[in-house]
Amino acid sequence: MQFPLKTILIDDEQLALSRLRRLLEKHNDTFSIVSEAKNGAEGLVEIDKHHPDVIFLDIEMPLLNGFEMLSKLVKMPLVVFSTAYDQYAIRAFEENSVDYLLKPVENDRLLKTIEKIRNITQAAHSSPGSSNPYSENLLRLLEEMKPKREMFSLSVKSGDRILLIPMTEITHFEAEEKYVFLNTLDGQKYLLNYTLTSLEEKLPNHYLRVSRAGIVNSHHIKEIQKHFNGKYVIVMRDRKASQVTSGSTYGDAIRHLLDN
Repeated sequence: MQFPLKTILIDDEQLALSRLRRLLEKHNDTFSIVSEAKNGAEGLVEIDKHHPDVIFLDIEMPLLNGFEMLSKLVKMPLVVFSTAYDQYAIRAFEENSVDYLLKPVENDRLLKTIEKIRNITQAAHSSPGSSNPYSENLLRLLEEMKPKREMFSLSVKSGDRILLIPMTEITHFEAEEKYVFLNTLDGQKYLLNYTLTSLEEKLPNHYLRVSRAGIVNSHHIKEIQKHFNGKYVIVMRDRKASQVTSGSTYGDAIRHLLDN
């Protein structure tokens, strides 16, 4: 990237858009405003047309909000969020975007953003060909934010039959050597054609990976007992009171359960 950086402003509030433009025009050695857009759909068109280095992006907008718009980009520019809603000012977006500006944007605060952008750009010049960690992290975060499709059952083979096991009856999954088994409230155990990793990607959020060999349904946990070396024993609410031992590196996930 070369200064001044090609810049697009995306905001559905005309007053906010005009104010931001006036502030950025005072720093024309850093920014060259090539376009504006009033919503996420227009933003996609302008980004595709101009290939900006940086965008200043509102979050709450009609047609496509800021996050939805970003999720459709093929190449991610540097992103500075700008919004009046401070409930969005969460650590995840502070860490994964270049910066976060609350409206009305003030010049003193904008100067800090400019300093960040200059540091990022200079680092890119000193390491040509290196990827931008902010863009990579933001893409990963947007992928994680995508809602998982709701699941109602999993299919398993039982002899010549295919059974549909309701998700509400599944207590946990366990890997044993090369095989993965599904366990139910009534104590039944079924062989699956999934790996634990593929299950983890598609299961609802209340299913928790607790070890390399185990995923539990947090809705069916009866109790959690401290074990040794940072491990826990999770007792399930099935007919057999099954016990699943967590891995020592999964302690944070268990502690998160205990805190809720």
